[in-house]
Amino acid sequence: MEFSISQVSRIGKRDINEDRAAYTRTPEALLMVVADGMGGHLHGEVAAQTAIDTLAQAFEREARPKLDDVAAFLSSALMAAHGAIVHQALVEELDDIPGTTCVACVIQDGLAFWAHAGDSRLYLVRGGGVLARTRDHSLARQLADLGDMDDAEADMLPGKNVLYNSLGGYKGPRIELSEPAALQPGDALLLCSDGLWGSLADREIAEGISQGSLSAALARLAKEAEARGGYDSDNVTGLAVRWGVTEKDGAPARAGELVSAG
Repeated sequence: MEFSISQVSRIGKRDINEDRAAYTRTPEALLMVVADGMGGHLHGEVAAQTAIDTLAQAFEREARPKLDDVAAFLSSALMAAHGAIVHQALVEELDDIPGTTCVACVIQDGLAFWAHAGDSRLYLVRGGGVLARTRDHSLARQLADLGDMDDAEADMLPGKNVLYNSLGGYKGPRIELSEPAALQPGDALLLCSDGLWGSLADREIAEGISQGSLSAALARLAKEAEARGGYDSDNVTGLAVRWGVTEKDGAPARAGELVSAG
């Protein structure tokens, strides 16, 4: 597998960073995960870290050197992460069961598979445009569906930060799975928290991640998102891969190595 990968996480104007991101690989498969601890609950960073750890451990256990069934892995690993968050809250006697959004992607055999719960997004970018994007599990998206609105119109509606689906909490999640997407050289995949996409249009994200080296492009997007957030800037986290390209400042981790941010 030839690819470049980079990640960034900025605290914004929050007291703590509740975002988490990580990737790990084998010689034949790559896992990427972004989780955004829900700020309306205590210990959101605990939920996000637990989600990251659970998925990474499952991947390292099952990808030998690749997964037998990627869709089944993503579904079961995200559900296991939900269970681990609830279990940890009970064992540690936390005041509340924390929650987190989560988006995860596996690449193997030249195909990208992804799954998510909440509003952390994945963008598949080709030729400077958005080829595919996850659909937020938010009130705004539900309202947009009723009105047959597109993604850009949905992003303008109130309620985009009101979520009905997540890992953790008191309600079991609904894991949404993608169809596999065949990757072409130069394609970019971006996983990010709402702190990044919430301040930037899809067009800006697609064009930005396509310009220059992957590491520099991602850093520019995160910095711009934080700046536009102003005095209320959320945590800003992104994890991106450029397929079929090796760049000096975006070299992949060694097989079996977990690289985290946030």
